Amino acid sequence: MSTARLLYILICLIFPSSSTSSVEELEILLNIPTALQSSPSSAAFISWIPENPLCSFAGITCNSNGSVLEIDLSGKQLSGELPLDSICHLSSVEKLAFGFNSLHGTLSNQLCRCTGLRYLDLANNRFAGQLPDLSTLVELHYLYLNNSGFSGAFPWDSLTAMTNLVALSIGDNHFDSSPFPKQILGLQHLNWLYMSNSSISGEILPEIGGMTELINLELSDNNLTGGIPPEVGRLTNLWQLELYNNSLTGRLPIGLRNLTKLESFDASMNYLDGDLSELRFLTNLLSLQLFMNGFSGGVPEEFGEFRKLVNLSLYMNKLTGPLPQKLGSWSEFDFIDVSENFLSGPIPPGMCKQGKMTKLLMLQNGFTGEIPATYGNCTTLTRFRVSKNSLSGSVPAEIWGLPALNIIDLAMNSLEGPITANIANARSLALLFVSNNQLSGKLPDEISSVRSLVAIDLSDNQFFGEIPSTIGELKRLCSLNMENNKFSGSIPDSLGSCSSLSNVNTARNLLTGEIPRSLGSLPVLNSLNLSNNKLSGQIPSTLSSLRLSLLDLSNNLLIGPIPVSLVQAYNGSFSGNLGLCNSEAIEVPFRQCPSTSHLDENKRTLIIGLIVPIVFFMMLLGIFLYMYSREEKHDDYSLKEELWDIKLFRILKFNEDEILDSIKPENLIGKGASGNVYKVALPNGKEVAVKHIWRSSSSPGGRGGRYRKRRRRSSPGHTSDKTEYESEVETLSSIRHIKVVNLYCTITSQDSSLLVYEYLQKGSLWDLLHTEGRNEGDKMELDWDARYEVALGAAEGLEYLHHGCEPPIIHRDIKSSNILLDEFLKPRIADFGLAMVVGSDPTHHVAGTLGYMAPENGYSYKMNEKSDVYSFGVVLMELVTGKRPIEPEFGENNDIVNWVSSQFKTPEGVLGLVDSQIPEPVREEAVKVLKIAILCTMALPPQRPTMTSVVHMLEDAKPCRLVRIINYNDSSDKDASLSEPES
Repeated sequence: MSTARLLYILICLIFPSSSTSSVEELEILLNIPTALQSSPSSAAFISWIPENPLCSFAGITCNSNGSVLEIDLSGKQLSGELPLDSICHLSSVEKLAFGFNSLHGTLSNQLCRCTGLRYLDLANNRFAGQLPDLSTLVELHYLYLNNSGFSGAFPWDSLTAMTNLVALSIGDNHFDSSPFPKQILGLQHLNWLYMSNSSISGEILPEIGGMTELINLELSDNNLTGGIPPEVGRLTNLWQLELYNNSLTGRLPIGLRNLTKLESFDASMNYLDGDLSELRFLTNLLSLQLFMNGFSGGVPEEFGEFRKLVNLSLYMNKLTGPLPQKLGSWSEFDFIDVSENFLSGPIPPGMCKQGKMTKLLMLQNGFTGEIPATYGNCTTLTRFRVSKNSLSGSVPAEIWGLPALNIIDLAMNSLEGPITANIANARSLALLFVSNNQLSGKLPDEISSVRSLVAIDLSDNQFFGEIPSTIGELKRLCSLNMENNKFSGSIPDSLGSCSSLSNVNTARNLLTGEIPRSLGSLPVLNSLNLSNNKLSGQIPSTLSSLRLSLLDLSNNLLIGPIPVSLVQAYNGSFSGNLGLCNSEAIEVPFRQCPSTSHLDENKRTLIIGLIVPIVFFMMLLGIFLYMYSREEKHDDYSLKEELWDIKLFRILKFNEDEILDSIKPENLIGKGASGNVYKVALPNGKEVAVKHIWRSSSSPGGRGGRYRKRRRRSSPGHTSDKTEYESEVETLSSIRHIKVVNLYCTITSQDSSLLVYEYLQKGSLWDLLHTEGRNEGDKMELDWDARYEVALGAAEGLEYLHHGCEPPIIHRDIKSSNILLDEFLKPRIADFGLAMVVGSDPTHHVAGTLGYMAPENGYSYKMNEKSDVYSFGVVLMELVTGKRPIEPEFGENNDIVNWVSSQFKTPEGVLGLVDSQIPEPVREEAVKVLKIAILCTMALPPQRPTMTSVVHMLEDAKPCRLVRIINYNDSSDKDASLSEPES
C-alpha cells in the first residue's frame, strides 16, 4: 500500500463524522435541495420544508432514535453536484441512493467519511473523473456505480477491505483497461457482479469458481480472451451468466451442466466452438443466446423439453441436423433465430402455441417440408423469415395477413400457391420478399391497401394477370421487383405516384401497352428495367429527366425516335426493338428516323385531330389540379389558424410568426416520410430550415432489416417507445457540437410540430455525390481534399455522439443524406429521428436504411455504437467510389460492401474502385480511406474499430498538403464546439 493512500485512510479514521443533533441533521438535509435541482414534474423536495419533521421528508427514513438512516432519491430527475461533504456528517446514515438522475461533477474525497454506509447507489448518472479511494467503506453491502460516467483507473485495491459486499455493479463506465481483477476473488459473499463494458482484458481467472454465492455474473462487452474456465461450473447458484461480445475461444467447458438454476445464458459474439451437448441439462433456461460463434453438431433434442424456454438465438454458427419438434411449445415462446447454419428437417410447429411469439428467423439453412399452418394464427409475429431453405407446399393463407408482421421473407424456396387477399390485414408490413419460388395466381388488389410497404420482390415465380391499377397508393414503396413472371396487361399509370420508388423491375413478363409517362416524374428513381415484355408505342420523353444508373427497355415492341439524351447515355438499353429509330446523326445501331416534312396531309390532319381533344383534356386536368391543390393546402399552409407553443434551445432573434408566415409552397425544399422541409429566409437576413411534422405521420417508415430482442441487463435504463419527432428533439436539444446540426427551437400545436434548424447551404452529401446535374458547380467542388475533410468532420461528429455525450447516443440512421454540408462543405450530422441513448430499450421498429444497416441489425433490436460505425463505413465507401450503397452493377442481393470487398484483391482492382472524378495522383490517398471503410464494415461488431479509432486512422491518412490547414482548423473547431452558436 502506497504512503499517500495509507495517509488518506488514516485521516478518514482519525477524523470520523461526529454524532449530529436533529437540528444539525435538518440543516444538512436542507442543503441537498440547495445543491441539487429537480425537474418541476418530479416534485422531489415538495415535503422538504423546515416546518415538517425531517423523518417525514420524502425519501428519508429514520432509525428509532429519529436520526437519518436512509436517503433514497433515486429517479427523481435531479441534477447538480452531490454535496457529499455535508451528507457524510450524518452519523447514522447507512443508505445513500441517488441512481437514475443527472448528477454530474466529480466525487469528493469526503465520501471516505461515510464509514457507516451499507448501501451506496450512484448508478446511471453523469459524473466525471476518477473514483476516489473507497477502502474506508468497510460496511458496504451494496455498491452500484454502473453507467455513472466515471473514467480513469478503478480503485481495485479498495475492494480488498469490502469483504461484506453482496452486490457490486460497476459496468458501463470508461475505466482504464485492466486485467481481470484479482481483488474481486476475495469477495466471498458476493451474489451480484456486473462488470460488463468495463475495459477488462485477459483471461477469466479460474479462482472465480470459489465465489459460490454468485447468482448473477455479467462480464460482457469487454476484451476477455481464452476459454471459459471449467471452474465456472462450480457456481451452481447462478441465475444469469452473460459473456457476450468478447474474444473467448474454445468449447463450452465440462461442468457447465451443473448450473441447473441458470435461466439466462448469453455467450454470443465470441469465437467459441464445439457442440452444445453440455447445455442439455439446463432445464430452467428461459433465454439462450449463442449467436455469432463457431458451434457445430446438432441442437440437443432435450431443448424440446425445456418448459421455460422463451428466447433461442443461435444464428451464424455451423449447427447441423433437425430442430427438436417440441421446441418452444411449452411456454410463452418469444423468438427463435437459427439463421445461417446448416440445419435441416421440418420447422417445429408449436413455437407459437401459447400465442406470444414475435419473431421466427430461420433463413439460410436446409429446412424442408411445409410451413406449419399453426403460424397462420400467430397474430403477435412481427418477423417471419425462412428464406434460402428447401421448403415446399402452399403458404398458409392466414400468414399473408398477420397484422403485426413487418417482414415476410420466403425467398429462395420451392413454395407454391397464391398471395391471398388476406394481405389486406397486414397493416404493418414493410418488406415482402418471395422471390425464387413457384408461387402463382394473380397479385391481389388488396396489396394496395398495405400502405406501410417499402419493398416488394416477387421475381422468379409464376404470377400472372394484371398489376393492380391502384398500386400507386403505396407511397412509401422504394423497390418493386416483379421480374420473370407472367404478368400481363399494361403498367399502371398510377405507379408514377409512388414518389419514393428508386428501383422498378418488371422484366421478363407479358406486359403490353405503352410505357407510362408518369414514370418520368419519379424523383429518386435509380434503376428502371422493363425489358423482355411486349410493350409498344414510343419511349416517353419524360424519361429523359431521370438520372438512372440502369435503364433497360430491350426486347419489346417499341417504335419511334429514341430521346436524344437517352440514346447517348444508354445506347445499349434499346436492342430488340426493331421499330425504334435515331432522330439525330449519332452513330448508334438504329436507323435514322424519317423527317417530319415527309408526313402526308392525312397524317397532319390526324395529328391536329388528336391535339384538340388533348388540349381540352389538359384544361380540365388543370382545373381539377387547381381545385385539388386548394383542398390540400390546409396540410401545410393554413398554420396560422392553429394555436402554437414555442420551446427554445438557443437564444433566438426571430419569433414563431416569422416562421409560420414562411411555410408556403415556394419555400419547399424537400419531402420525407415524416414531413416536409422548408427553407425560410428571416427578416434579419438569417436562413433556417424548418421541418414540418404531422403527428399522424411521425412514425418511422421505409426501413428494413432483421433484429433480435434486446437481452436483459442488470441495471438497465428504461424508456418508452418514442416517435421520431420526440427522439429528434430530445437528442438535438441536448447536443452542442460544431459537427452536429443545431436545433434552434420547436413550435408545436395539437396536430403538428415545426423543428427549426440551422440551414446548410450545400444540402446533403448524397445530393452532391449522386444527384448529377443538380448543381454542377457544387459537384466540381467535391474534389478529394473536400471529400477527405467531409469524412473526417463527420467522423468527429459521430465520435462526439459515442464518446463525448453522457450517456452516449447511437444515431441508428447514419447515411450520406443525413450528412449536411455548409457553404464551405463543412459537414453536420443530422436527422436524429431514430437516435437512442446507450442503455435504453430500443423501439420495435425496423431501424436504419437499406444499404447502410449493419448485418446484426437484421437479427437484433439491440444496437450499439458499432452499428453506427458500420453505416459510417458505407458512407466512406460512397465518398471514395462515388457509388450509391445499392447499384445494379453490384449484382443481385449485393451492396457496396460486398462489391468493394470482392474487388479488393489486386492493386489494379483496388485503384479501379476509386471514383473516376478523383485524379490519379491522389488515388492512393483515397485507397487509405477505403481501407478504413473496410475495417468499419467488418461482419462481426467486435472487429470494427470505435469512432475514436476511426478518427485517429483518418487523421493518419490525411493528405500531406492538408496537414497545415487541418491542424489550424482543428484548434478552432475545438473552441467552436464549446461555444453557443448564434441564432
